[in-house]
Amino acid sequence: MPSSSSSCLLFWLHLFLFLDFTLTSLSNPFLPSNNVTLYGDAHRRNSAISLTQERTCSGPSSSSSSLGVGRALYPSQIRFLDADNEATASFSCEFSFSIIQSPLCPFGDGIAFLITSNANSFSLSNGYMGLPGPAFNPKDSFIAVEFDTSSDPSLGDVSDNHIGIDVNTVKSFASVDAASKGIDLKSGRPITAWIEYTDEAKIIQVWASYSQVMPPSPVLVAEIDLSSHFKDYMYVGFSASNGQGSSLHLVDHWRFRTYGSFPSVTSNGSSVGGGDCFICYEEHSKNNIDPPNKGHPHRHRRSRIGEIGLGLIGLAAFIVSIIAALVLAFLILRKKKQEVVDAVVKGKGGQIISRVPGRLSIAEVKAATMGFHGSRIIGQGASATVYKGSLPSGVAVAVKRFNQGGIEYVRNPFITEFATMVGCVRHENLVELQGWCCEGTELVLVYEYMPNGSLDKVLHSAKPSAIVLSWKQRLNIVHGVASALSYLHQECERQIIHRDVKSCNILLDEEFNAKLGDFGLAEVYEHRCLARAATIPAGTMGYLAPEYVYYGVPSVKTDVYSFGVVILEIASGRRPVAEDGTWMVDWVWGFWERGKLFEAIDPRLRGKSNPLEVERMFMVGLACVHPNNEKRPTIEEIGSILEGEAPLPILPARRPILGFQPALPEDFDGTNMLSSWTEDASWMTPKSHFG
Repeated sequence: MPSSSSSCLLFWLHLFLFLDFTLTSLSNPFLPSNNVTLYGDAHRRNSAISLTQERTCSGPSSSSSSLGVGRALYPSQIRFLDADNEATASFSCEFSFSIIQSPLCPFGDGIAFLITSNANSFSLSNGYMGLPGPAFNPKDSFIAVEFDTSSDPSLGDVSDNHIGIDVNTVKSFASVDAASKGIDLKSGRPITAWIEYTDEAKIIQVWASYSQVMPPSPVLVAEIDLSSHFKDYMYVGFSASNGQGSSLHLVDHWRFRTYGSFPSVTSNGSSVGGGDCFICYEEHSKNNIDPPNKGHPHRHRRSRIGEIGLGLIGLAAFIVSIIAALVLAFLILRKKKQEVVDAVVKGKGGQIISRVPGRLSIAEVKAATMGFHGSRIIGQGASATVYKGSLPSGVAVAVKRFNQGGIEYVRNPFITEFATMVGCVRHENLVELQGWCCEGTELVLVYEYMPNGSLDKVLHSAKPSAIVLSWKQRLNIVHGVASALSYLHQECERQIIHRDVKSCNILLDEEFNAKLGDFGLAEVYEHRCLARAATIPAGTMGYLAPEYVYYGVPSVKTDVYSFGVVILEIASGRRPVAEDGTWMVDWVWGFWERGKLFEAIDPRLRGKSNPLEVERMFMVGLACVHPNNEKRPTIEEIGSILEGEAPLPILPARRPILGFQPALPEDFDGTNMLSSWTEDASWMTPKSHFG
């Protein structure tokens, strides 16, 4: 377990993260607005807007004026382009909708989120959801995300239950079968959708869920540059049609926001973007308020002046109280935040020797990874998935996205890894943390990208084109990891036990230099702290020291054991546990006992290496995996031996066997492993798997 001081550090870090994220979420208030303009069959229905009317399937519409098409648009145009600055807006949208089939009738065409330059340009054709049809004016432009409940092979529809992205044509350039994503548009259930376009990354993403919580992965991602399709000002809203069927296409609520490098405004001059947004909860029918496009405008304006004035006074008082509370909270938070920053970045002597990595928004992280697209995955573990990303500067990064589950202080890999990496400062053989994000349920760490991937993939690749590391490169990798561990164990302000040293956590840069990463299991101690409580053993079978498995007390010598396995793995080219269950450590001991240690070398290196250096590396590896932790060398001694500056380790003629006492003695403090040596005692391999 971490010492009290490091536990306190983690606690304040956790509190700082929680407070900081909570306050940030208040920085973009929604501006309430109920204004929408209704077209065609669109009408208010209870607390929602229905874009279509119910129809009889065998006869004309129930309303003589019904067109089978309806739209609801925000009355003012929204700015999407700034020609003077050559800037294009990004946008995000959230809305809830449902499609309810009329009895004994086929489904209608579906519903679409719509951005259009011409509010009156829509089609009456079946299957078009009211979107502009063949007579579309090329001077106009529209972008739509359709939730289609019909299928037209001529339009390339993938099914009668699909989500698609349309640009100036109802033939989708990207689409997905909604059923394959667990969504049935015809279920009648309320569905919440999220749509985001990031101009910087030229990516549009769509999420859909029966829940109001945004899912971790989008159902549809597409690369497109909308800057050439946007007009300076465009309308935003929804469109739907029934075609030969009959459904109610209902929109319950709607949030829309533009953002980018210029303050977005509407065509009438009111602000909508640049950090603000509008929100529409349609409740006109409940409050008997006429739609904004009906009635005498001057009478309507006069009747609202008094209400607006009173509302502004109340709103001003509310805002003042909120600002006062936020200022107080900010001052307290800044003080605590600085204390945390000082605590984790100060080295010996109180000198600041590193900076805290920058915080990124989830929008920036998604843009860097194409919305966490599956094609960007470069690694996957028990607690996180790693994606290759690209920052706006063009720098490649590795984005580590932790599995959903919220922020829990007790053994949370994100908190542990973040605190450890910030507290570790920088070292040439540690993977550099470049940024982080904690927003909603998303926990993300952004690292420098290592182009040659992990050591285990290079060592054990079965591809004919696989890279074969030279002996010099392997020796350099061992020296690099030894340097990293020496830094963690001895040179950091607090001693850090990695607890998960293995080949897949050793990454290789473009020149095959090694950097140690993944500190999700690390334990932090004061250097002079000798009494250490037992932990639940964690790590990967084949790399775990026997005393750690039995007693659960991590130490520098348990890291040395894991490193010894890595050394033998690098020299032999074999996995720690073979497919037939053979343990590599036992396998190498067998060569030592027969006096043929050089023959354990990776067959691909025979005749391409120095026999003396090979035997020296194998002997160092065997010394590191000695069952008795007191017999293992220190990290510093490992480097000296490999350099030929210290004598070779003394190894027993046969593999030593260690019998552990069945219980800990009363005076056991975890610093010395008590053991009894016998010739016939057996070391029982633990049956549980610590993956």
